[in-house]
Amino acid sequence: MSRIGRNPVSLPQGVTFNVSGSEMTAKGPKGQLTMAVPGMVTLEVGNDSVVVNRVNDSKPARARHGLTRSLVQNLVTGVSTGFEKKLEIRGVGYKAETKGKKIVLHLGYSHPIEFEPPDGVSVKVEKTNLTVSGIDKGAVGQVAANLRGFRKPDAYKGKGVRYVDEVIRLKAGKSGK
Repeated sequence: MSRIGRNPVSLPQGVTFNVSGSEMTAKGPKGQLTMAVPGMVTLEVGNDSVVVNRVNDSKPARARHGLTRSLVQNLVTGVSTGFEKKLEIRGVGYKAETKGKKIVLHLGYSHPIEFEPPDGVSVKVEKTNLTVSGIDKGAVGQVAANLRGFRKPDAYKGKGVRYVDEVIRLKAGKSGK
């Protein structure tokens, strides 16, 4: 049995979880998320927990067992506490600012880069620090990856957009210092 899939997902106070047909819905203080239930698994909703069971022991069913449990956990965590990714901008003259809902990034190119985050995801800017937050884990991670992709960290000087806890190993360069 899947080590991840067999653990029940506990529901915090104020979070409700419903399964109707092939859709699961989590509702909490931060909002509401809906997702399709993958095939070959069933969900049992109790008063304070959700248990994921598979219909048989085939390889696809075993694979979806742990996946579904993780998806349920992400829904519950998103509507109760939300998700957050922190990025930092390093480099001389590199900065970010907000113009309405858009984020304007100055990353050493001949032009500024304008980025508008999708609905449900907010980006907070403090000079060279960016905080991406929202209730959907996938959307938060994708927006953070898109922001990082505008100027990935350089291997020689370390300039660019990086995650706060990311470690960049710098190369020595031509002089071999």
